[in-house]
Amino acid sequence: MATSPQKTRIAILGASGYTGAELLRMLAHHPNAEIVALTADRQAGKSIGTVYPHLARRALPDLVAIGDVDWSKVDIVFCCLPHGTTQEVIAGLPPHLRILDLSADFRLADPETYATWYGHAHRAVDLQKGAVYGLTEIARDAIAKARLVAVPGCYPTGAQLPLIPLLKAGLIDPDDITIDSKSGVTGAGRAAKESSLFCEVTDGLSAYGVAHHRHMPEIEQGLSLAAGRKVTISFTPHLIPMNRGILSTIYVKMTKDTGIDGLRSTLEKTYADEAFVHVLPQGSFPATHHVRGSNLCLIGLTADRRTGRAILISAIDNLVKGASGQAIQDMNVMLGVPEITGLQQEPLFP
Repeated sequence: MATSPQKTRIAILGASGYTGAELLRMLAHHPNAEIVALTADRQAGKSIGTVYPHLARRALPDLVAIGDVDWSKVDIVFCCLPHGTTQEVIAGLPPHLRILDLSADFRLADPETYATWYGHAHRAVDLQKGAVYGLTEIARDAIAKARLVAVPGCYPTGAQLPLIPLLKAGLIDPDDITIDSKSGVTGAGRAAKESSLFCEVTDGLSAYGVAHHRHMPEIEQGLSLAAGRKVTISFTPHLIPMNRGILSTIYVKMTKDTGIDGLRSTLEKTYADEAFVHVLPQGSFPATHHVRGSNLCLIGLTADRRTGRAILISAIDNLVKGASGQAIQDMNVMLGVPEITGLQQEPLFP
């Protein structure tokens, strides 16, 4: 493809995975984006249409190995590689590149916490120090200036967006937060796994990562910053037989003299001018079908029957607001273009 000086030249590493495919689907409609390189080591030499027939009509470069990319012709890199492999790849990239990492490798600010939860020492500690956590609505000023943005995980996005404003305002008890989340199977990635096989998933519902899921420290990191003190949550994820989407039901205890109206008012004021985060009217609650294929996060809330307690419910598409869509939103902030650029798709319903 011919290069236009008005366009940002983009490389996607790990383009054959689900998040890579979602980036391509959405960037195809982004007026400032030009895809100049796609990598997928095991699929190197193939066209993207061979791997993903739904993208075959797009004029996209063939897949290549990472070592074959001409970085002098790239401005921004989306890294969609598995955690544990990304650190060394990013450390070897030229310094002129701005990077959006969709793995977990740069999300945790403390290298010791990373080592505890991921089973090995962080291999790019100096880069980690400069990484910005890319929850767009919370950190857009820092994202705008960042070289390396760690795109948040899907569960942490759905949990933090409802909770951070309430913790900042001191309206809920930091010591009493329970998060129950249900995710579609694409959250496990595209690699073949026995636990993700159709016969293992369909007609059932199962909990996994109970009491030790790797997104727990990521959620706690963001909530602790909001609360100004250490926050420890109870979090249980579940696998549900659908392709995409996350529904999080969050149970909280309101602080003294706080009512549900105070929680609602704070969330509505926080997100009043946000394009993608919406608080639903009283009595309405989100469903994953309401956000499917979109960059939206919908939030509903109500008082619990138990005095002084509240229930928050959020819905996101794990592949969009929980991954690729939020990455593009972060890129838009980095480029100084409207955040909605390339992200205006309505949800696919039903």
